[in-house]
Amino acid sequence: MTTKKKSEPELAPATISEFDGVRYLHLGTPWVQGAMNLKKPAALELEYIQRMMAWMLLRPAAELARGHSVQLGLGAGAITRFTQGVMKMKTTVVELNPTVIGVNRAFFRLPAEGARFQVLEMDAQHYVDEVAEPGSVDVLCVDLYDHEAASPVLDSAAFYRGCARMLAEGGVMSVNLFGRDASFVRSARRIAAAFEGGAVISLQPTREGNTVVLAIKQGTVPERDELVQRAQQIDTRYGLPARKWLRMIRPLPAEPSETA
Repeated sequence: MTTKKKSEPELAPATISEFDGVRYLHLGTPWVQGAMNLKKPAALELEYIQRMMAWMLLRPAAELARGHSVQLGLGAGAITRFTQGVMKMKTTVVELNPTVIGVNRAFFRLPAEGARFQVLEMDAQHYVDEVAEPGSVDVLCVDLYDHEAASPVLDSAAFYRGCARMLAEGGVMSVNLFGRDASFVRSARRIAAAFEGGAVISLQPTREGNTVVLAIKQGTVPERDELVQRAQQIDTRYGLPARKWLRMIRPLPAEPSETA
């Protein structure tokens, strides 16, 4: 039996609610931490989760569903169900809160673990620093929030450098930046500094204020014609609004990068 360090915060218990055919995940507050359509569990119900998948635009069509996908923060398992269940990718989820994992298994159709899928109950920073092999990840989705959803739990320059380190060359990352105490500019510049030599762009915010940042390691954003072709293929194959994403792409704000 292990005991928590006194400095570690208590983790809020996961709870659920349902409305109009959609099941929602909460962490003891009204804030929505994830959702699943009960009739279409593989569908991506929340708009910001759909935009988290815009990393698909940055991968060649032939490689789109290849490799290892990692999610830091399980939420209601939407990205997991999509990468593992729909795209058939090898998928790893890192989630610190055991009640989130338990509720996902009981109520959000979390896939059974096996050779191509595993759930790791651990701190995402520990996974990035100590567990993930450098260059071992092809797709990384980061969505780390506490029960109040005030700001990202992990948002340091060192954290984003670790994220870049675990990605293979040409690997892609999507990050959800949201919260009343968050600074989009600060976070975006930290990501840009960590992915120096690659490319970083963002999508316009959702109505709720979620802004997704996309980064590619040691690569460039494809030309417009290539992006349009990829978006059409994603729309057709996976039913995601990829052509709409193209209209949302924004450059990062011009501000000196932070390296500390």
